[in-house]
Amino acid sequence: MLPYPSGDLHVGHAKNYTLGDAVARMMRMRGYNVVHPMGWDAFGLPAENAAIQRGIAPETWTRSNIANMERQIRLMGTGYDWSREFATCDPEYYRWNQWFFLRMYERGLAYKREAPVNWCPVDQTVLANEQVEDGVCWRCGSVVERRKLSQWFLKITDYADRLLAGIEQLDGWPARIKTMQRNWIGKSAGVTFSFDVEHLDAKVDVYTTRVDTIYGVTFIALAAEHPAVERILTALPERRARIEGFAAELRTKSELERTQLMEKTGIFSGAYAVNPLSREKVPIWVTNYVLADYGTGAVMGVPAHDDRDFDFARKHGLPIAQVIAAHADVPDAPLTAAFVDDGRLVASGEFSGMTSEHARTAIGEKLARMGRGAPTINFRFRDWLISRQRYWGTPIPMIYCPTDGEVMVPDAALPVVLPPEVEITGQGSPLARDPNFMNTTCPKCGGPAQRDPDTMDTFVDSSWYYVRYLDSHNARAPFDGAKVSPWMPVDQYIGGAEHAVMHLLYARFFYKFMIDQGYLSGPDEPFTRLFNQGTLLRNGEKMSKSRGNVVGIDETVDTHGVDAMRLFLLKAAPPEDSLEWTDEGIVGRVRFIARVWRACEPLAAAAGRISTAALPEIRGEIARELVRAVHTALKSGTDETVSKRFHYNTTTARLDELVNLLTAATRDPAMAGDPAVLYTVAMLPIVLAPFAPHLADELWSRMGKPNSVHLEPWPDADPAALAVSTITLVVQVNGKVRAKIETAPDIDEEAAFALASAEPPVTAQLAGKTLRKRIFVPGKLLNIVAN
Repeated sequence: MLPYPSGDLHVGHAKNYTLGDAVARMMRMRGYNVVHPMGWDAFGLPAENAAIQRGIAPETWTRSNIANMERQIRLMGTGYDWSREFATCDPEYYRWNQWFFLRMYERGLAYKREAPVNWCPVDQTVLANEQVEDGVCWRCGSVVERRKLSQWFLKITDYADRLLAGIEQLDGWPARIKTMQRNWIGKSAGVTFSFDVEHLDAKVDVYTTRVDTIYGVTFIALAAEHPAVERILTALPERRARIEGFAAELRTKSELERTQLMEKTGIFSGAYAVNPLSREKVPIWVTNYVLADYGTGAVMGVPAHDDRDFDFARKHGLPIAQVIAAHADVPDAPLTAAFVDDGRLVASGEFSGMTSEHARTAIGEKLARMGRGAPTINFRFRDWLISRQRYWGTPIPMIYCPTDGEVMVPDAALPVVLPPEVEITGQGSPLARDPNFMNTTCPKCGGPAQRDPDTMDTFVDSSWYYVRYLDSHNARAPFDGAKVSPWMPVDQYIGGAEHAVMHLLYARFFYKFMIDQGYLSGPDEPFTRLFNQGTLLRNGEKMSKSRGNVVGIDETVDTHGVDAMRLFLLKAAPPEDSLEWTDEGIVGRVRFIARVWRACEPLAAAAGRISTAALPEIRGEIARELVRAVHTALKSGTDETVSKRFHYNTTTARLDELVNLLTAATRDPAMAGDPAVLYTVAMLPIVLAPFAPHLADELWSRMGKPNSVHLEPWPDADPAALAVSTITLVVQVNGKVRAKIETAPDIDEEAAFALASAEPPVTAQLAGKTLRKRIFVPGKLLNIVAN
């Protein structure tokens, strides 16, 4: 995943890049044609904050950070193809963001409507959720309001079913990421139906997946912004002051606060709704936890069968009517907690006695016959709001004309470029204050018109960048479909799990759109395999500048060297796990590199003259162990790559064993000039190459090789080298180890039992007992069960 250019990288970032680089190098050496690119997710709010706090133009700050981070990434020895590099703030790139927006607008997938935002009344600007701290503006400290503004959306919900179905194709994705996407999309099947408002010509629509509980409704919960509230207050003016005061308090609360963090409360509106089936009157409450722009903005309260409704009813003294029970009998005792399971209906008129499942169908059908309801498929997620009232982003390519209304910027006039000299104060929309940017002419009538002052959400930038890498200098189109389609989808994507339901979902949506429009061909999922790397910790906490526990790349390289850093990050833990940074750990890798150098460098010239095409002459057990260790490391590297586990910590552990054996052999006078020793020295740079590329290439050069070791093929492990003459067979009696026997690797069960029976500890455990069973794992274990 392309990084945000925030400034300095630390070794936590290096953990991610080192893994990807090892995979890319390994795949190249295994004969694949590999594209391993790098770019910059360069738009975003931090650059504007830097402009305000430091008086630096966002582009200046961003380009400086890119230069420094590129230097650091190159310092790590990563084998990126820098010829494909771009930043999303390049006009040559964001031109195509605008082009995609226009194509979506033409197809009805980009549209504008009013939506609530966080509004700072002092700075006169929209705030991102992370800029609202305890209900106040992060910059000026004023109380933040919720205000409706006209905003641009992308209609991702049109792709809801395909996004959900596509998850089942993602066999190479972590199960938890797929679960998070399913839950975020949140498909549910239910019924939408209406309650009449007593004495008013008004209805309140609700959606529920539990229409079997309709006879248990004891209140209706409305969002404070629901249109029915105003009609109720018009009819009951004595309620207006209190309810409007309650609604005003909610305008300072975020969606997260209202739905998850705040205590659920409300005010009785004074009006009643009529249950369409039971005809009972139930009070209508204006509440803080129902949102106007989520679902219908109204919820039927069923305290007996919903935990949240149960708590709300207990707090406000509302009735709790049980209409579902485990059995068909009406319970005598009042509920002490909500009964949320399916069961059989009670006190539910003609539907009493039915199972919940049967009743959901029957009640839904009756409401449909009455003209009061209909089966409904709902989704939890909503359309993607992309408008940002900011400067450092892609300008939205729309024009507003008094004569022609909303007009697209013609393709030939793209990109709409950000003006370079714009004052960024944190107050209001920077582009809206720039008349040179805002004032333009209408492409249709030629009359005076205004540009859209908003910029796009930066997730637009990262929704298609991976395709641009394959044709990054194309000036005529975002990419040439014929050129890039053979490469797509991405074979291996590596990045953090924090992107599960934002970036990854938006990228899937964009890619399906590109396939639908014929810009690309092939499967409609962009990432075949996804790998989430673990975090790097120091002192038990994730590295961050705010915690003061960051270890910098520059200082680490200066002190310990690049390859030592890479080897530590690969060796200390499986890559998906969190890893604790320790000075002792990286010093251990420095010592490993020194051992490799001491063992190999004096023999490099001689090793460079031998052939490694075939196994060397084996002159004894030490030689056999050396050659076996070489091929064990090769097999580990191959297995971890082919399996896509990428547990190169096991491969580097095999390298430790190999180097220990080689060090001992080079110190043994009897092994001087041994073919196996020279073979091992000659092979070691190849086995090291994906993990310690500088050390490997330097040793390769010392052997007199004309080309880089990274152009060498990765050899397959030779079964003959891996073969062993003896194995250790573990013998258990009733699951406890009683003996270990050195024996031939192909020993069968009867022969193993005969040898085990001759072992005194085994004999003692079997004395006086009856043999019940033998469990034999060839080459590993014999377990004798007796009593």
